[in-house]
Amino acid sequence: MWKALGKRKRGPGKSWKWAAAAFGALFFIACCQNLRAGGSLPGIRRIGEYLREEVAARAWENCMMAMVGGGRDAPDLEEYVLGKIEEAFPIYAFYGTQPEYDTQIESRFTDEMIAENELESRKGGNEAGSGSGEEADGRGTGGGETEEADGQGTGGRETEEADGQGTGKTEGKGSQGTGKTEEKDSRGTGKTEEGGQGTGKTEGEGGQGAGGTEGEGGQEARRKALLGKLSDFDYLIQNFYQVDRTTTIDSSQLNAEAMLAKDMKLEGGPENVQILIYHTHSQEGYADSVPGDANTSVVAVGERLAALLRDTYGFHVMHHTGEYDVADRDNAYSYAGPALERILAENPSIEVVIDLHRDGVADTTRLVTEVNGKQTAQIMFFNGLSRTTSNGDIAYLANPNLESNLAFSFQMKLAAEEAYPGFARANYLKGYRYNLHYRPKSLLVEVGAQTNTLEEAMNAMEPLADLLHRVLSP
Repeated sequence: MWKALGKRKRGPGKSWKWAAAAFGALFFIACCQNLRAGGSLPGIRRIGEYLREEVAARAWENCMMAMVGGGRDAPDLEEYVLGKIEEAFPIYAFYGTQPEYDTQIESRFTDEMIAENELESRKGGNEAGSGSGEEADGRGTGGGETEEADGQGTGGRETEEADGQGTGKTEGKGSQGTGKTEEKDSRGTGKTEEGGQGTGKTEGEGGQGAGGTEGEGGQEARRKALLGKLSDFDYLIQNFYQVDRTTTIDSSQLNAEAMLAKDMKLEGGPENVQILIYHTHSQEGYADSVPGDANTSVVAVGERLAALLRDTYGFHVMHHTGEYDVADRDNAYSYAGPALERILAENPSIEVVIDLHRDGVADTTRLVTEVNGKQTAQIMFFNGLSRTTSNGDIAYLANPNLESNLAFSFQMKLAAEEAYPGFARANYLKGYRYNLHYRPKSLLVEVGAQTNTLEEAMNAMEPLADLLHRVLSP
């Protein structure tokens, strides 16, 4: 009969394949709808890049497992099923990566290099005894400790800014911008309502702004209200931080009340050096910088900050202009470590160590805001947690000053939100250490990106110097 009709009856196997294909298409559409609903629907190009990197990462992982001759226990049924789903629909894993903000310098770090670091950390007792405590290039070469590279490893991805900060009118809870802001808890210049913080007219109980007056018990009420919100870990993370997927943190370590309780005021006077400014990556420049000219690079920006801190606020500042990323950029943190140790040994009065960088972002991203009528590059405070998501705490990269590091950057970010809304991007948290362990008051600051002009970066030093004065001055 079927032959007579010129047709062939389909077997059950082919029907199953069509059903699986239909299910896959529906699953893909659902993922895209979720991405669109979250406002983070990526372009086809970024999805393609992600898929290519996933294939490379899985191939590398399989190769490494074969070389070390290890092998894992057979996964249980749940792990097996979830693994197959991710293999069949890698777009599912891609959705989970969207909240992260990859930077060219400290944040972009491929899965391959992370796995290689973890492998090296388990081999030979980590061979940390022969080192001097500095960060290496993340590949475990040489003696001593190893740490993350400067972000120029293979397969790095660039994604556009995801910190929720921008210019223009912003509305809603926790929104940040340089235009009119409304709703409870919004921050920005212009009119603020219901406890909002800004530089224009203020209304409502506890409101405060430049040139305005506080209501009855306004300052105390505002402080209590803010502390109440910051005590919510989810609120704290969503409004003040960006946590890279390579690391983890919880409320036991990121506690606003505990971080605000830490005294960041300077103990010594200006008769001795108080603040050290240096550059792990001294060769970083801006859109109009002249390659190789330190007068147009991030080093010049550092000198501007040092001059402001000295001349305007009376701090005793040392600006170290050593170059550690010229011949071998990947090992810059390793090379900078011994120099830092020498400077700090010769100047024990130094309490604050600032590593000034320039970020790297997608060419379509502009990290700029307006401060005091000037076009100003946005800044970002960066912390390494010495912890990876897969392996937990990294013993050979212990940082005894981590809690103080986190408190310092948080107090700086909070001061920025109060005085210069939109100036500081969300604090970025990632694994490894970045030479932040030498002093409790250590700060890594990203000043703009390669898409900013040198003038915009220079302009950013005025509010940054003021913020340091607010947090550090007794």
